[in-house]
Amino acid sequence: MADEAASKTEAGEPTPDLRGQLLKLIVEVGPLAVFFLVNARAGIYWGTGLFMGATVISLIASRILFGRIPPMPLITGAFVLVFGGLTVWLQDDHFIKLKPTIVNGLFAAALFGGLLAGHSLLKIVFGEVFRLTEEGWRKLTFRWACFFTCLALLNEIVWRTVSTDTWVSFKVFAIMPLTMIFAVAQLGLLKAHEAPSN
Repeated sequence: MADEAASKTEAGEPTPDLRGQLLKLIVEVGPLAVFFLVNARAGIYWGTGLFMGATVISLIASRILFGRIPPMPLITGAFVLVFGGLTVWLQDDHFIKLKPTIVNGLFAAALFGGLLAGHSLLKIVFGEVFRLTEEGWRKLTFRWACFFTCLALLNEIVWRTVSTDTWVSFKVFAIMPLTMIFAVAQLGLLKAHEAPSN
């Protein structure tokens, strides 16, 4: 049986862990893909409305497939519904364009605020995933707070200076890759400040 499983993996079929990661990626990226495609064909208001629906489906799928909804997608999803709802209701796309600025700004403020109070909020959220020293948690939290601040400022610059379609492309094809690149860049810190197993 083990040999059979090994041969399947060698044959190119994804391992269970890889399948799980692919599912998570699809669940997270799906609403953005819907937003981009519908906006390109039907405009920002239809795109926003279906983006809201896809976000709700994504959160439900996350709960069914993985048994939980991570805090950050849940918070982001709530803001999508609020600002997306205002966008569609008032027919004013400023609300959906402001949403990334406000969400990233709030994340940054929460992380900076936690550090000022002597706490790492990232440790509370990811303490079961990573084992870091207190210094490691402080540094990681500070870096992510700075990154969220940069994302908020970048979104402000982009939506105020380019067309709506270009902003949608930026949101879909720039923010997530930038976030993934930044996350990978933190691997050295995670390794350097890994806490002992005991």
